[in-house]
Parts: sequence; C-alpha cells; structure tokens
Amino acid sequence: MRQVPEDAEKVELLNAFFASVFTAQASPWESHTFRETEKVCMKEDFPLVEEDQVREQLSKLDIRKSMGPHGMHLRALRELAEIIAGPLSIIFERSWRRGELPKDWRKASVIPVFKKGKKEDPGNYRPVSLTSVPGKMMERLILGVISKHMEEKKAVRISSIPDQTDIKQNQVALAK
Repeated sequence: MRQVPEDAEKVELLNAFFASVFTAQASPWESHTFRETEKVCMKEDFPLVEEDQVREQLSKLDIRKSMGPHGMHLRALRELAEIIAGPLSIIFERSWRRGELPKDWRKASVIPVFKKGKKEDPGNYRPVSLTSVPGKMMERLILGVISKHMEEKKAVRISSIPDQTDIKQNQVALAK
C-alpha cells in the first residue's frame, strides 16, 4: 500500500474510494414523474405541521451532537426554539405539501471514520454523513405522521417493527 502524505491527496483518495463503493442510482421517486391525475392523497389528507411539534423537537436537540453542514450549533437552535419554531413549521409545512426539501437541507458533509487496520488503506474507513439538523427534524416529523397513520389504519403494528437498538442486540446475540 502506498503512503499518502498530503491532506488534499488523502481527501481525493478517500473520495474516489467511497464513490467506487456506492452507486448513484435514482430512487424510485426520482425516476417517476407524477401527473395531476395520479395523485393518491388530497391536500386535506396531509396533517399540518404544528409549531408546537417543531418547538418540542428543538427543545430536545442534543447539544453534544455535530452541527452538520449548515454550521449552526445545536445549542443555538435549542435556545432559539421559541423564536424559530414558527418559521420552521411554515417551511416544514410547505416542504411536506410540495414534496421537496430546501436544497441546503439535502447537502451533507461526509467524514471518513477510521475502523481498524492500516490507516493508509482507504478501505479501513467508513463514510459518515453529517446532514442538516432541520432536515433530520422534518424526517422525524414525517416518520411520526406516517407511523401514526399506519397504526390508525391498522396497516401495521408499529410495536412489531424492531428499532435499530433491537436489531443491534439481535446481531450481538447471534455473534456470540
């Protein structure tokens, strides 16, 4: 394995490696354009994003976590919850109804995290994406709405779906 002395060269090497491992396939939503007649849900079917929901999520932000690509510290977001909950709820609501996120919320900073082995080998790093905090908040709101809808319609019992903790515990048990 060749030594990589320069930081810029390391970045390029890791970027090339990560790009070679992942594919850039379009999601099913990107490859299909919906016509007006294909809509399944009516506007009134979408629940409102309430300011109180956003304020609650802001108040629960873990200030020890990374601030992501937007550069705003989570402590500032949490302390400004009373002021920014209203505008954020409007942005969430409009994004939800239009089916698209603001461009800045789709950006991520990819950080290589060393796993094990030789540090010179790019295969010994895994990419970790630091994504937008408001984008993650909106994700949680939508997940909550979808989960509630699925449970109310008896489509699936949410309690029967394991969360990541359950999955990791099962993997540890299987490994023993």
